[in-house]
Amino acid sequence: MARHVIGDVHGCAKALRSMIQELAPTADDELIFLGDYIDRGPDSRDVIDQLIQLQSKCKVIPLRGNHEWMLQSVVSRGLDDAMWLRSGGKATVTSYGGSAKKIPRDHLAFFESLLPSYETEQEIFVHAMYDPSCDVKSQSDELTYWTHLPASLPAPHHSGKRVFVGHTPQPTGEVLRHTHLVCMDTYCFGGGFLSAMDLESETVLQVDRHGHIRRVPVERFAMLMKGCVQWFRSRKS
Repeated sequence: MARHVIGDVHGCAKALRSMIQELAPTADDELIFLGDYIDRGPDSRDVIDQLIQLQSKCKVIPLRGNHEWMLQSVVSRGLDDAMWLRSGGKATVTSYGGSAKKIPRDHLAFFESLLPSYETEQEIFVHAMYDPSCDVKSQSDELTYWTHLPASLPAPHHSGKRVFVGHTPQPTGEVLRHTHLVCMDTYCFGGGFLSAMDLESETVLQVDRHGHIRRVPVERFAMLMKGCVQWFRSRKS
């Protein structure tokens, strides 16, 4: 069984399609998505179509991002749409034919099914941020959906589990990787990549918004991990 964690898609349907084709998941495989499937990029509707179809091919664990939170607040809870539209929602509305009222029922059901977090024996997955001293299921929505990673990264989670997040774009296009924390948002819609990490081997597959694939050389992984270990030791000293 292969397990991958995938960062923010943000309407980049070509990137997602190429990634799924390259990963070629089977029924036993697990794909964990960290949220923010919609907004900003050109085809949010197609992204959701792909994710719904993918659920029949493998185990999909889709988390909710702040952009899905905003859409649901407008569509299901009747809140004002100004903040959502300013934050990239206009692109999503356009992809649905110019009106949020045209979002299909199966798409609305998909949004309702999204999880705030996911936890295994070794890992925690959450869209935005975490409180090192708090169980992730008990933390605030502000941390779960909205808070960006600070320049001084949070301490390891009290459980000892490695935490995987998205939400904070990495403009270099590189996965932010530390021994206790990984950020998978590599800025696909802004000229970076959509990234997927194999949770067993830690190799990373990246696809740009046009669907072009690149693989980060193993040598670069070793260099990045060496830097992360040095950073972690400096924090403890």
